[in-house]
Amino acid sequence: MVIERKFIDDLMIKNNITKFLQKKLSRAGFSRVDIQKTPVITRITVYVTNPGKVIGRGGETINSLTEGIKKKFNIDNPQISVAEVQNEKLEPRLVAKYIANSLERGVNARRLLHSTIREIMSNGALGAEIIATGKLAAKGAKAKQIKIRLGYLPKAGHVTTLIDAANVASYPKYGAIGIKVRIAQPGTKFPSTKAVSKVELPKSFATDQK
Repeated sequence: MVIERKFIDDLMIKNNITKFLQKKLSRAGFSRVDIQKTPVITRITVYVTNPGKVIGRGGETINSLTEGIKKKFNIDNPQISVAEVQNEKLEPRLVAKYIANSLERGVNARRLLHSTIREIMSNGALGAEIIATGKLAAKGAKAKQIKIRLGYLPKAGHVTTLIDAANVASYPKYGAIGIKVRIAQPGTKFPSTKAVSKVELPKSFATDQK
């Protein structure tokens, strides 16, 4: 029980740090954070599209973030490093934010989700899923859900920890929409399965969906 409690606590801390950094680094294109604890330090790697905005002039911004995390989450000796996102189409949070912004501009939801998942898969993902839930039509329409899934994407068991995922909210004028994006990254090795190579898109996804 002690080990399970520590695992849950670690997940909660990571989730809270992610929310903290997401708010502080929205203009830097925050995508995700990796945390590694050692007996001496806690390494925090922040993935963003604009590393310069995280570091700041003379390291001012990153020093402020480090001190903020140390005090807010009671973490001894946190060390923050910054990594630039290599491919925005394979970052669930950035993809979800793109969908959210597009929906707020009035883009057709079903067509948007189809075109977005095509882009994810064409960039080498082994599998992807996008779920949009809420007021997806004009004012007065009932809430509904659109779910689109392609490729190999396990849904249960420990292997789900190998899947990158993010949740973002969109606020069009006709009501809130929740967006969830899950991506199996290129080269991911899933235990007890055959090697998964690049997935070919079905013919139904070859063109825009109406």
